[in-house]
Order: sequence, then structure tokens, then C-alpha cells
Amino acid sequence: MGSRSTTLLFCLLLLLTHSLALALALAETLHRRVIPGFLYRRSRGRCTAQFWSERREAWPRMVPETSTVSKVFGSRVYERYRWDLTLVEATARNEEESNPFGGLVKEGSAALLNSYARDGFPYKPWQVKTLVIRALVSRTQAASQANQFLLANQACS
Repeated sequence: MGSRSTTLLFCLLLLLTHSLALALALAETLHRRVIPGFLYRRSRGRCTAQFWSERREAWPRMVPETSTVSKVFGSRVYERYRWDLTLVEATARNEEESNPFGGLVKEGSAALLNSYARDGFPYKPWQVKTLVIRALVSRTQAASQANQFLLANQACS
């Protein structure tokens, strides 16, 4: 009977050890907010329009979240965008494939935020504003400039 008790005690100890290890691993996973398994998660750079639309970082003081596109880029944008379109709404737009002006305001707004918030960003704020205004003349120029801003936003860190 003594060896049977020892075996049972050993099995209970082994079960307890495994349960504790599993609980610790689960606690660490939840603490880091990592989803276990084979889920694909796209990394979002700290300079993309999607990053700015999620409001995970304080916005630059020069352009608060409540700023409208028309106040930031000037009155020339009235013909393409709503008068009350905010920068947060602009960075969250998803119509850039069908509407090059939507892509321009989305990537241009992100580029403007990056020009204020990120050292070494290739554009200065006045350059972003000027390039957005210049690109409003045609769909081709809007698409081209939106793509240039997109590349700069993705390359930024």
C-alpha cells in the first residue's frame, strides 16, 4: 500500500506542477495581450493613417484631433471634402481605391501628423499642406501624391 500512495502522491504533484506552469503561461499571455495560436496579425507602423486613426498616441499639439481638414489644409479643399471632416475621420477613410481624393486626404493627413510628431520625417508641415493643395487639381495627381505620402508614412518609424 505504501508504494501505491507514493505513486498517487507523485501523480498529484505532477498534475499540480503542470497546472501551475499552464496558469503562469496563460497569465503571461494575457498580460502581454498576445493572442495564442496561428492568427496572422499585421503589424501597423507608428506612422500610418491606420495608426493615427486608432488614437493610440497623443496627437501633436499643432493639429488636435478635432481639427477639420478645411482649417488645416485651407479653403481650397472645400470642393473635394465635407466642411466638417476632421483629421481623425480623414485618417480612418477606406475609399482610396475608388476615390483618389479620399486617398489623398487620408495619407496627406497622416503625413501632416508625422511631419509634426516624427523627427526625420521627409516632409515639413508646410510641404505636406502645399502638396495636398497642388494635388487637388486632378484625379491622377491626387492618386500620385497619395501614393508618395503612403510610401513616406510606411517608411517612417
